[in-house]
Amino acid sequence: MKTKIKILAVLSIAVLGFMAFKPLDKKVVLIDAGHGGYDVGKDLYGFEEKAITEAIARKIKEQNNNENVEIVLIRDGDMSMNLTDRVTIINKLKPDLVLSIHINSNLNMKVNGVGAYISSNKAFYEESKKMAVIAVDKITSTGKLTKRYVSEAPFHILKYANCNMVHLEIGFLSNENDRNYITSEEGQNEIATKILESLK
Repeated sequence: MKTKIKILAVLSIAVLGFMAFKPLDKKVVLIDAGHGGYDVGKDLYGFEEKAITEAIARKIKEQNNNENVEIVLIRDGDMSMNLTDRVTIINKLKPDLVLSIHINSNLNMKVNGVGAYISSNKAFYEESKKMAVIAVDKITSTGKLTKRYVSEAPFHILKYANCNMVHLEIGFLSNENDRNYITSEEGQNEIATKILESLK
């Protein structure tokens, strides 16, 4: 309980600090690195989803040189955050877009590629779908990962976030080709670059 209170206090300070200096002339994009802390996400072959998503999120922020886009990380470190906390932060910050980054897995090791999910909420559907298609196209344009689908999903964050949002599934840890790419420094750098290109 004390740990949760401490995390929420830190997050509240971060949110209030950002809101005080929120750039009015920039597109604010919130990057949600999936999982974290005790919630490792997919865990295969010695790789944890939470570490991969955090690494990619950090690279997105570090590589951003677009003066018109402000990148904000919802999880800057390996901390446990439940879905309600994430939604609270999103709705307080009111970003132009949220990209929630995840890694997939499947019992069929041949299944691979990049897919995306969006909310069925009509207020954000069209813009979210547009961004999802662009992001998937950009990430797979290198030929290192294959293209899957963009679909609706009733995920908690997609359902309750009051903004445009895309839940990205970047490759499969269960697939050897995807795994080698998404866990490599080169692969993560390329993915971050392509995500930034999709925001232009």
